[in-house]
Amino acid sequence: MANPEDRGFIEPINRNTSPRLQVLDCVSADNFKVEILGYKTLSGINDPQTAQAIYYANQVGMQLKQVKITLEGGEAQIEAGALQYMHGQIQVENKTGGITGLGKAMLNKFITNESAFIPRYRGTGSIYLEPSFSHFMVYYLNNEEIIADKGLFLCGEGSLDVGVAMQKNVSSALLGGEGFFQTKIRDTGICVFELPVPASEVHCVHLNNETLKVDGNFALMRTGRIEFTVEKSAKSIFGTLASGEGLLQTFRGTGKVWLAPTQGVYEQMRMGGIDSLSHTPKSSNTHT
Repeated sequence: MANPEDRGFIEPINRNTSPRLQVLDCVSADNFKVEILGYKTLSGINDPQTAQAIYYANQVGMQLKQVKITLEGGEAQIEAGALQYMHGQIQVENKTGGITGLGKAMLNKFITNESAFIPRYRGTGSIYLEPSFSHFMVYYLNNEEIIADKGLFLCGEGSLDVGVAMQKNVSSALLGGEGFFQTKIRDTGICVFELPVPASEVHCVHLNNETLKVDGNFALMRTGRIEFTVEKSAKSIFGTLASGEGLLQTFRGTGKVWLAPTQGVYEQMRMGGIDSLSHTPKSSNTHT
């Protein structure tokens, strides 16, 4: 089995588990394993409308996926509502830490519009999350911290500290397209992110005391000592108008930033169809 420390960004692997299922990804630790399962085809046809939808899904390569977690005396934390079924000797609890923890959880829900509680599952057995056509990325944190867009974190080891990160300045919160709060995951362990694009289309940019400027809000997450701000694309108003750009998400420091360059293409196709790609898609809603 692959060493998690060597799998910061997980490349897909193929491994057959059944005639209709395959393992797209697999990462394990001492008592925790996560697998991304893929259904090779869908054949549950019982009416013409469903048959048409399944036909096109199969033709274009859309693959139904499911996250499976295996515990051997370990612990997992999973976003509320993501569980489909589980079997084995597994106990579930909503860890809040008493009245103080309850207040913190409700505050987190209010400011992030995410689940107030992240259920924890302990014991030995298998946990299956709801299947979907979503895209997933498995990441191993090695005593580090990741700041991710709200809604990306799906599940992870119980050893991880999952909380809220607040933007350090008002301009980043109001103009950056990310809001005042994002999700913060830190410590050591395996986690799974649900992405807006396939993991193979995500670019990881390594910064070494450098600056990255992004015209849009398709930066998914970052790790390391990186400062995030929102700035004009030029130092003067004339320069901004001449360049045709507006505001740029700016990352300075040392670390990694994950980008989804194709996200705007899919969004434009959803709104305007394939013909809309005759014009350059805009991956951002941060322009003024």
